[in-house]
Amino acid sequence: MTWSRTEPRTTVGAASSVTATAPVVDVAVPVFNEDAVLASSVERLHRHLSEHLPYPWRITIVDNASTDATWAVATDLASRLPGVAAMHLDRKGRGLALRDAWGHSDAQVVAYVDVDLSTGLDALLPLVAPLVSGHSDVAIGSRLAPGAHVARGPRREVISATWPDAFG
Repeated sequence: MTWSRTEPRTTVGAASSVTATAPVVDVAVPVFNEDAVLASSVERLHRHLSEHLPYPWRITIVDNASTDATWAVATDLASRLPGVAAMHLDRKGRGLALRDAWGHSDAQVVAYVDVDLSTGLDALLPLVAPLVSGHSDVAIGSRLAPGAHVARGPRREVISATWPDAFG
């Protein structure tokens, strides 16, 4: 299917019992030139959601104008994994990717994860459960939350710690 708005986009996805009806949770995975890690990350996310998320779900891979084989990998994943869809945008940008994925989603709850799955997947259910139950309208996860454990270098820590103050 091709969506017609200002930016050309294409989407593909496999029919699935996971998403026979509209999913309750749609997890967007924005990507740019990630062909080397995309398959393993989405397969890991797919396994985790299948085993641990008690709601109907979808994974939407959003390719942000990649120039490598990312789109080919994304469409392959969408054709062989139930509950996975792929969307291609002709422009770069995480915000654009999330706006389009979430704007076109028919899910009750929308979320996103980075393709490197740097946040523990066990944090996803506690994040979305209050949204699904109606207890909360918004939930925000942070790697900087008390008790969070993230393995990354000091440069990345400084960027993450100062980003909200610099641009918030």
